[in-house]
Amino acid sequence: MKLLITGGAGFIGSNFVRYWLEKHPGDSLVVLDKLAYAGNLENLAEVADKIKFIRGDICEPLEVLKAMEGCDTVVHFAAESHVDRSIKDPGVFVRTNVLGTLVLLQSAVTCGVKRFHHVSTDEVFGQIDLSSSERWTEESPYNPRSPYSASKAGSDHLVRAYYQTYGLPVTISNCANNIGPYMFPEKLVPLAITNVLEGKKIPVYKPGNQVREWLYVEDHCSGIEAILEKGKTGQTYFIGPDNPEYSNLEVINKLLKIMGKGEEFIDFVGDRPGHDQKYALDHSKISKELGWQPRYGLEESLRKCVAWYEANREWWQKVKSGEYLDYYEKQYAKR
Repeated sequence: MKLLITGGAGFIGSNFVRYWLEKHPGDSLVVLDKLAYAGNLENLAEVADKIKFIRGDICEPLEVLKAMEGCDTVVHFAAESHVDRSIKDPGVFVRTNVLGTLVLLQSAVTCGVKRFHHVSTDEVFGQIDLSSSERWTEESPYNPRSPYSASKAGSDHLVRAYYQTYGLPVTISNCANNIGPYMFPEKLVPLAITNVLEGKKIPVYKPGNQVREWLYVEDHCSGIEAILEKGKTGQTYFIGPDNPEYSNLEVINKLLKIMGKGEEFIDFVGDRPGHDQKYALDHSKISKELGWQPRYGLEESLRKCVAWYEANREWWQKVKSGEYLDYYEKQYAKR
């Protein structure tokens, strides 16, 4: 099988590339990535000789058609994904996440792709009240509350429209917050780990009670694998952990305990606009229908993250220099 992986030089995409090559060594992989701020060729260095890499923009039809030629399957990771950045520049998110997905879908129809898998997020469903025990299902209504989640919701709707209108064989997965190796250190967990390793404090949005689910990236990859191998076209599947619910502050405290540090490393900063309170997915559909289960619990996932960032200082030190530092100082200034 020949697969096109969009956004394959990013965090989740590069982990999927390595996972798929290990599990399916006979397959051929084409990676299409624009190499914007979160795309990094170093993420693919260890498998560079096993893939075909194309630097290109998913919003450019000719570039997409060239990359997709001869591919049986498309796995679409490419997206602008950081909520804070979407608040500062929503247009970039609409272009990449909506227009880029449209271009890919049109190209998939033209190329006769046999499966188009679209990777989405739990954030398209909005938020759950902190006092509620509700968990979203694949039938829950969409209620995006940030430019990022709105752009992802738009891309999800386009994917379903291409299934209904053009008969393109699609599947969609919505996942919880991922953590793991090669995660860009603007997101909470790698930012916390690398800051502590640098002797810096961890910026935590007040009051720190926002609840998220944390999925180890390898579990996400195995979930997509299950969908590609056994999932029904036209269907959506949630990929989430079996962890108990924890607030952001509780997760930070767990990390500090693992790293042998105390609460003096926490620096509360003003909350961002429209900050969602809680996300919670019910992933029973993929478990019952496809037999998938997450492998890693939160404690093990966090320990694996700490170990990786400790062992790969050169990688994240390069990432946290230059443009990222300028953004970092603006984003986490006291307010």
